[in-house]
Amino acid sequence: MADRSVPSLDDIVKAGIPLGTPPRRKGNPRKRLIPYALSGPAVLWLVIFFLIPVVYMFLISLNSGLLGELRFAGRFANYSDVVKVYRDQFTWSIIAALLVTIITLSVAYPLAYWIAFYGGKRKSTYLFLLLLPFFVSFVIRTVQWQFILADSGVLFKPLKAIGLLPDSFRVLGTRAAVVAGIAYNYLPFTALPLYVSLERIDPKLLEAGRDLYANKATTFRKVVWPLSLPGVFAAFLLTFVPAVGDFVNAELLGGAGTKMIGNIIQSVFQTNFDYPHGAALSFILMVVLLAGASLYARVLGTDAVMRVARR
Repeated sequence: MADRSVPSLDDIVKAGIPLGTPPRRKGNPRKRLIPYALSGPAVLWLVIFFLIPVVYMFLISLNSGLLGELRFAGRFANYSDVVKVYRDQFTWSIIAALLVTIITLSVAYPLAYWIAFYGGKRKSTYLFLLLLPFFVSFVIRTVQWQFILADSGVLFKPLKAIGLLPDSFRVLGTRAAVVAGIAYNYLPFTALPLYVSLERIDPKLLEAGRDLYANKATTFRKVVWPLSLPGVFAAFLLTFVPAVGDFVNAELLGGAGTKMIGNIIQSVFQTNFDYPHGAALSFILMVVLLAGASLYARVLGTDAVMRVARR
């Protein structure tokens, strides 16, 4: 039998006797420093190779004069000058990057879907085959597209010979060639995040959809697509950001009217030696991309996407 002389917890609570708080354990101060120690090298890296160069570039953008004659003048008009002069190149770069991202998403999503759900034991092999061409230099792969898209190249010469295309038809030197080259070169940046997102989906969810008499289209629309949205947004961001600043494809595959903002920045720095305007162009491009990335992180982050998917 229970000892009635010892008050129970209920008796103590009813009597209003404060229970008090348990003594806090003193944490090891060294353990508190572990997160800072682990993040320290990354923070130091970003400060040395990102923050300091960005500050230096911003200061250079406020200078006047050419290389060798630079002098600080606090000239914020450099920003308005480059926007007025190179507005068309900024606009074309953003449009080209959007087209590239849409094309790569359209190609990479079915490919990643097939590897994730039907690749079986050979998933790693298929991913390796996808990445195999990209072990070759970026410039060499772009030069190869010159031979493919040339007027008398392996693609269009036979079509012209049999009369399917007129002799005046050409792709090389046009904006279409630039978009095609960038899309080809940045396809892995789109495919890999999509594959990771799709591969994490439990196949049992698809089986559950079939058990509930949903066809493949409904299962994809209700299950696979919402769960893969984080990968879609990550792939969009990882493809769009580098595509905006690309200049190799526009230089090798484009013409006079296909220059992107990356080509302009390169020319302003290395040909005109106009470092203030080149730094202003670079800083504007960086701010635009960082603003877009921040907007993505706040509005279209994984948590927000998953909340939409649950609805």
